[in-house]
Amino acid sequence: MKDILKSGVMIMRRILAVDDNSEILEILQLILEDYGYTVDTLTDGHYLFDRIKESMPDLILLDVMLGDMDGRELCKEVKSGEFTHGIPVVLLSATYEMTENDKMKYGNPNAFIAKPFDINVLIDVVERQLAA
Repeated sequence: MKDILKSGVMIMRRILAVDDNSEILEILQLILEDYGYTVDTLTDGHYLFDRIKESMPDLILLDVMLGDMDGRELCKEVKSGEFTHGIPVVLLSATYEMTENDKMKYGNPNAFIAKPFDINVLIDVVERQLAA
């Protein structure tokens, strides 16, 4: 169970997964919930900050290609936000490879996972980011 003890109450770690492909979101949700996480999903990056405010995620999984939006730019906004800069952001992409220059340019995401992803890699990255 991936939870933390807070004031004597167990709190499950919350992950926000953002991808314009609902099938990918369903897979992410099933996998992560199976490992004990609470998962919120979002198919439209335009509502990212509203959802962050609502759910206060411990980690964000963010697709690079979000329809008419660039997940890298959203990452940059999260990382530069006064109240969101401390949330770990993991970028996901099937068509994009992140370079060191890209990391600096796009707000220094905490990690990058290439699609299709291996379940063990996904869980390892999530656990490492939440433990940090």
